[in-house]
Amino acid sequence: MNDDEQYMSQALQLASNARILSPPNPAVGCVIVKDHQVIGAGFTQPPGGNHAEIEALNDAVAKGFDVRGATVYVTLEPCSHFGRTPPCCDALIRAGVARVVAAVQDPNPQVAGQGLARLAAAGIEVECGVLADAAREMNLGFFSRMQCGKPWVRMKVAASLDGKTALADGQSQWITSQVARDDGHAWRARAGAILTGIGTVNADDPQMTVRALGVARQPQRIVIDSKLEIRPQARVLAGGGSWVVAAQPNPEKEALLRDIGCEVIFLPDSTGKVDLPALMQELGRRQINELHVEAGCKLNGSLIRAGCVDELLLYLAPCLIGDGMPMFALGALESLQHKRLLRFHEIQQIGEDMRILARFN
Repeated sequence: MNDDEQYMSQALQLASNARILSPPNPAVGCVIVKDHQVIGAGFTQPPGGNHAEIEALNDAVAKGFDVRGATVYVTLEPCSHFGRTPPCCDALIRAGVARVVAAVQDPNPQVAGQGLARLAAAGIEVECGVLADAAREMNLGFFSRMQCGKPWVRMKVAASLDGKTALADGQSQWITSQVARDDGHAWRARAGAILTGIGTVNADDPQMTVRALGVARQPQRIVIDSKLEIRPQARVLAGGGSWVVAAQPNPEKEALLRDIGCEVIFLPDSTGKVDLPALMQELGRRQINELHVEAGCKLNGSLIRAGCVDELLLYLAPCLIGDGMPMFALGALESLQHKRLLRFHEIQQIGEDMRILARFN
């Protein structure tokens, strides 16, 4: 690993600290280096707060360092537009840095190379592409939303080794260990929204919040409920602010939900159910980068069949259940040629369970 890669690796590690803070902004890390010494470091703060570059500049100044002539390593191209904060490229130009190394170009059409171009026009040496794959991985959801108009969709399932999520009568607490469940909450925390279905709400009455670790931001809660059957007392609606996605009008229930602070979104398809691909586009418009799905086998199967899922987050416990609820209701295939292909991205033991991250091809 050369020096550029070493310092960019440090910046990526900083960026990981921003994953649960930054949505809908990307998680970015930055280190400032002068005379082979890191003199400033920072990562993206919550929306409206400083971007990584400003945090790193402030850190260097607070420590008494002069950043003029320094090299800046940042995991995403410095922004060039006014959003909630001023352009970071302008701050770097004013600071007098000599070189900026970006891991990857910003996919936001409002930036898309303009930040690097402005730095170069100001006489700053610019390089882009150092550890680019790792930088894209850090912000899969942001890239998906900017390039495809929809969030990166991760479906989490906890199951036995024979692929069952519950007994035949619905008992599911608990198949996996506490360690695995806490790990699942960490994945919830980085998401912009958590999605479930009315079947899960009726069966388990889940809260769909992050509870295993302290967070300043709770993901948006979303329930797919085609017929608006949800009870206003459901825990997923507690505190207001939840979105209920429906397909069939029910004025009385709509009024009840709005009275408790929930929003009803109508996205019907031709069959009277929720149009799932249209929902993904709507969530993209609402600035959701990562969507975390925790639902039952029916909704899981529907989302997969509709091509709405990017990856599976599977927790497999070392036990066998036998007859029970499957992970996905996909129906029977006429031929193995029609099987849905995935690739293993990561396999890791979490406590006594196995965590598999598998991505659709």
